[in-house]
Amino acid sequence: MSDHRSRFLQLALNADALRFGQFTLKSGRVSPYFFNAGRFDTGLALAQLGNCYADAIDGAEIAFDQLFGPAYKGIPLATAIACEFSHRGRNLPLTFNRKEAKDHGEGGSLIGADMAGKRILIIDDVITAGTAIREALATIRAAGGIPAGIVVALDRQEIASEDDRRSAAQAVAAETGIPVIAVANLADLLAFASGNPELVGYREPLLAYRGQYGSNPTS
Repeated sequence: MSDHRSRFLQLALNADALRFGQFTLKSGRVSPYFFNAGRFDTGLALAQLGNCYADAIDGAEIAFDQLFGPAYKGIPLATAIACEFSHRGRNLPLTFNRKEAKDHGEGGSLIGADMAGKRILIIDDVITAGTAIREALATIRAAGGIPAGIVVALDRQEIASEDDRRSAAQAVAAETGIPVIAVANLADLLAFASGNPELVGYREPLLAYRGQYGSNPTS
């Protein structure tokens, strides 16, 4: 496992963003783990998270000019990543959206740098059904931007339905032709749990969950 993946998972564990037990998801599935990026709620945690994202982005070698953070969780994530890249000598423009367009002042639904003609990297926490990502793609294209990639914190590598054995990330990548990069995924989480004496007891429930709901990695 690459260093940024293990650092991210340990950081998520420390922040209580990654928890183990029994959690009923929106899908109705009972998962042995739960991830909530909203628990990265301090300046230090966000700075460390931005560092992990930036390492994953650099490792993916995607050509891009600008960051886009979809409301709401994508906004602090993209901001933290932009700050991290500035420390690395790259001053990236940043844009995010409002859920509802503003009809006074500067107006509109977008805040930040103009996206026209720019290759845009979308930053979010997870992909579930892919709806939010598709909305972000539409927003970027409407503003004249060119979607270049999608980066999320954790890919659960979980099927959307019994009829489609692909994960939401796989489905979005296949549908759009845009690469989807995760800082870490379920396979990394399994390796992380196996190497941690305090978490090794969760390895079997994680394997069982992957056996029931895991996506086909070759699809």
